[in-house]
Amino acid sequence: MSARLDTLISWNADWSGLRVAVLGLSVTGFSVADTLAELGAEVLVVTETAPAEYARLLPIIGVELSEGPLDAAPASLVDFGADVVVASPGFPPHHPVVEWARASGIAVWGDIELAWRVRDKVVRPDGTPADWVLITGTNGKTTTTQLTATMLVAGGLRAAPCGNIGVPILDAVRDPAGFDVLVVELSSHQLWYLGLQSGIDQVSPYASVCLNLAEDHLEWHGSFEAYRAAKAQVYDRTRVACVYNKSDIATREMVENADVVEGCRAIGFDLGVPGPSDLGVVDGILVDRAFLDERRTSALELTTLDDLAAAGLTAPHVVANILAAAALARSLDVAPADIRDALQTFRLDPHRIEVVAVAEGITWVDDSKATNPHAAASSLAAYPGAVWVLGGVLKGVDITELVAERGPAVKAAIVIGEERTEITAAFARHAPAIPVFEVDGAHTEDVMTEVVALAADVARDGDVVLLAPAAASFDQFTSYSDRGRRFAAAVHQWIGRDAGDNDDRPSAPHGSG
Repeated sequence: MSARLDTLISWNADWSGLRVAVLGLSVTGFSVADTLAELGAEVLVVTETAPAEYARLLPIIGVELSEGPLDAAPASLVDFGADVVVASPGFPPHHPVVEWARASGIAVWGDIELAWRVRDKVVRPDGTPADWVLITGTNGKTTTTQLTATMLVAGGLRAAPCGNIGVPILDAVRDPAGFDVLVVELSSHQLWYLGLQSGIDQVSPYASVCLNLAEDHLEWHGSFEAYRAAKAQVYDRTRVACVYNKSDIATREMVENADVVEGCRAIGFDLGVPGPSDLGVVDGILVDRAFLDERRTSALELTTLDDLAAAGLTAPHVVANILAAAALARSLDVAPADIRDALQTFRLDPHRIEVVAVAEGITWVDDSKATNPHAAASSLAAYPGAVWVLGGVLKGVDITELVAERGPAVKAAIVIGEERTEITAAFARHAPAIPVFEVDGAHTEDVMTEVVALAADVARDGDVVLLAPAAASFDQFTSYSDRGRRFAAAVHQWIGRDAGDNDDRPSAPHGSG
């Protein structure tokens, strides 16, 4: 079978009769099943529970569904006799079905490998498929993906953000309009599956970046070493530019150890003065010293911090993302003027250091997307001395270092979520002088109302209340977006309260410090 799989490196190859089991039926799983059905493969979707919106479509596209427990490979999957298993990113390496498939000698792919194999469904006028730009990192992936695509479009290229950003890459590959460049956000989960590639035509991006590296998703990967190894996959076989963070030695080491195409350049970025082959900041000006002939003596201006301030883009980690995106865009010959134009209209997505209100001298900031300590540290660097709202599902990550480094500088901490004990203990040990308040939150609808009331009691004119949880949201909320929306709603409810209610706000149930 491996010989046949080696021939399946084009949309126009003969996929008919290939027996493929698809694990999971989320948006990614359905895009995989739909693509394979269109190719003529025989497809079985295996999932614990099937969302009704997708389940009703499977018979229409000619795909079978097996629904039930997956604590072991179900009989329906074993009897199916799959040639390939394509796993959705939510299935970790230690999942019983993934382990069964690998032990059985069945090829295991992710959606990214499948998309690469069929990337020529829609080609450019010269007959070649779209170039791929790959973006990963512990934090900043989505913003950088959006920035890069926006810059490319401003430069006259047909570009689409896709992948982990929410638009399945297989939908982008099959879009009849076609693209010059696909800007692909990759999670560590997707990159782990890319590490299983063994065919003759493996993913080879035009340019790639790992923005940063910090502990995250350890429950999925099993260890930080495995997580780091997955992230490093982003650079393999890069053809033109490996972009790395000069302030994060791990990303530089990834580039140094990557197996790239001969002639590929290493391009650095950070907030300091850039050297040749770098992008950076000089006297408030973002500059490129990488993509010009006179890079040893000259630099090209991209934009200024003053211009970025007008768009709310001056937080240090956002400026770093802009530099990374600019490096990727410049590798594709986008002019500095086009990058400047793109930034003038670019706005961050909701729940990313979003100022939701300023009232009574208090600034309320929603960074619910800060779902790990590294992201929260960036937020706290942008808003030192804030009233910090944090907590949730820690995903196996130790939050002690974050509290030790940033906790002593905050005005107060309001801890939410089910895993509060580790956080309060860290404050007691490393920031004992800081007031710490816990919100039990037995009912989701009450959590943010109590958070905002507590924060309003603590905050004074000129203070910032910062929601930067450093944790996932699924213990109390449906998503980080739900958490952020509820925070903003509670803020606006507090702002709109009747003047006569000002003295009726609940006081802190308890605190330490």
